[in-house]
Amino acid sequence: MSPYSAHGSEGGDRSLQRRVFGLTDPFGPPGPSFSAVLRAVAPEAFPQLPPTPAGAAGLEHVDGTTVLALTYDTGVVMAGDRRATAGNVISKRDMRKVFEADSWSAVAISGAAGPAMELAKLFALELEHYEKIEGFPLSLEGKANRLAQMVRANLPMAMQGLVVVPLFAGYDPRAGVARIYEFDAAGGRYEERRFATSGSGGRDARGSLKARYRDDLDQETAVDIAIEALWDAADEDSATGGPDLVRGIYPLVAVIDAQGYREIADEVVGRRVEQVIAARRR
Repeated sequence: MSPYSAHGSEGGDRSLQRRVFGLTDPFGPPGPSFSAVLRAVAPEAFPQLPPTPAGAAGLEHVDGTTVLALTYDTGVVMAGDRRATAGNVISKRDMRKVFEADSWSAVAISGAAGPAMELAKLFALELEHYEKIEGFPLSLEGKANRLAQMVRANLPMAMQGLVVVPLFAGYDPRAGVARIYEFDAAGGRYEERRFATSGSGGRDARGSLKARYRDDLDQETAVDIAIEALWDAADEDSATGGPDLVRGIYPLVAVIDAQGYREIADEVVGRRVEQVIAARRR
């Protein structure tokens, strides 16, 4: 008899197993998707917003602003400014907008800060859960597809003003190349080979990247170009925060290549920022 048996019958076994594990699928757990398990076991973990009454103002929330990614000869750089805004007010000066998804990829967030940070953390759990269940990591394109599904699931909240528009980038150890993926609020996924931006200062950052990008960039030059693009975005967009030399707050910059994900230390970014400032004073 099964240790989960209620009355010694096969039907009782399955019924009790479903109650014990919180699963509605009579054939077992819902596969390698952490989101599916979470929805089955704790559906309250996915908050649902009530419909906004007609004529009512949108929900007040904090927005993350500008993030970008660009490839170089052996990997990809992701970077984001640190400012978060609520309307015309600076709500946070040192917000993290670049998150490690796994050892070979990262997510950069823009849009409604709360849902965006939750999505980035849940996505990292999703990838970790998949690897534990399947015994091997999801492919880079599979990760991008999964993130697109999660962005699409946020569409009801986006319709109420809580839009989440991430960037996803990573290094594919199977193919030996770095890739960047953009998304729209409906979950559309678009691969970019060179660079991509998102957020309120994205247009200005894209213009800066377009002017400076080359196909033969090395890592150090790519990091410098990313810092300059965020500087240009902050110069034109009030919601994008520039380097704060007084408080020692600098853009968060990460690189992903054959050695994996790693973040550039603030001290190093600070020196690069000072070099940019010195060059622009000439």
